[in-house]
Amino acid sequence: MYLLGEALIGDGSEIAHVDLMIGNKEGPVGIAFANGMSQLSAGHTPVFAVIRPNLPVKPSTLIVPKVTIKNLDDASKIFGPAQTAVAKAIADAVEEGVIPKEDVEDLMIVASVFIHPEAKDYGKIYRHNYGATKLALKRAMDGFPSIDDVIYEKDRSVHPIMGFKVPRLWDPPYLQVALDIPDWDKVKNVIEQLPKNDHLIIEVGTPLIKRYGLDIIQKIREIRQDVFIVADLKILDTGNLEARMVADATADAVVISGLAPVSTIEKAIKESKKTGIYSIIDMLNVEDSIEVLNNLSVKPEVVELHRAIDAESKDEKHKWSDIPKIRKMDKKIIIAVAGGIRIDNAPDALKSGADILVIGRAITNTKDVEGKARQFLALMKEEIDQFRVMTDF
Repeated sequence: MYLLGEALIGDGSEIAHVDLMIGNKEGPVGIAFANGMSQLSAGHTPVFAVIRPNLPVKPSTLIVPKVTIKNLDDASKIFGPAQTAVAKAIADAVEEGVIPKEDVEDLMIVASVFIHPEAKDYGKIYRHNYGATKLALKRAMDGFPSIDDVIYEKDRSVHPIMGFKVPRLWDPPYLQVALDIPDWDKVKNVIEQLPKNDHLIIEVGTPLIKRYGLDIIQKIREIRQDVFIVADLKILDTGNLEARMVADATADAVVISGLAPVSTIEKAIKESKKTGIYSIIDMLNVEDSIEVLNNLSVKPEVVELHRAIDAESKDEKHKWSDIPKIRKMDKKIIIAVAGGIRIDNAPDALKSGADILVIGRAITNTKDVEGKARQFLALMKEEIDQFRVMTDF
């Protein structure tokens, strides 16, 4: 047996985070246990888990402090409430049948325990570490989480200690506001008026990037740290280099021109996947978007069907008829539509299957930016919180 468990419980300085492994004495856990007791590290000396002095818990458990112990006060928290909590949680788990009683002599546990240096309340330290140990142990024995849980939650959850959210596009439709105005003061005014909504995307338009460079993304982050930001570079060459530049600038997605060579598009997509950002192919002025996608060995996360401004003046039709063809090719591809989207035709775009409505002047050129943005958002769905902190399921 070689099982792993993890749990986070509590808040503030008394928050408890426990990682543990449980397995047979003859296996890797038994070896880790022996190494932990014989190869000591300054400030991280393992502690044998005991219910009270002279009464070690079964299965035998080694507690490894995650945070360096610098003084007797730190040591007291580990040897007192934390040690008692871990030992009691394991004993209770045996009594409750989480660990089979008949196996306790054959199993060993190594528990890594986090105690914040500023933790003061021994009662909370005990209770939070008890709960975290018990939950981590049950999760280990149950094989939690399943890979389906991991895939489902990876884009929906946020770690409480992160301090910011990493937005992902898992719940379409979305409103993408294109900021093409090459004037920071005007752009800042628009951003500040945009409503806070999980279905809102900010696009840093090509003219804006050409004037200020990718550093403009950081200025936007200072105003809206958690918003999903698209950098519209319309990459035509050096795909991997420019995609990396966008990732380094903390954008969440990079736009690649569908007119670029296949090798350039593929390099940009692959680099995007490496760095954890979305790749968007803009089909502006592309005659056959389906052919472009068919020629790619690796597909983007987003395809943007984009009608040019000049085409708008000629009243050329949108290529929304390509949406079912793209869906048939790959159901995971997110489809954005851009170019002359207004309140009157936005419902038709959504009915055609669009996941993202890209709106520029219809929002940014209005006197009431917030009101107009809310009108588009109202066509989609109620505002929801995509991000939540979970300590259990």
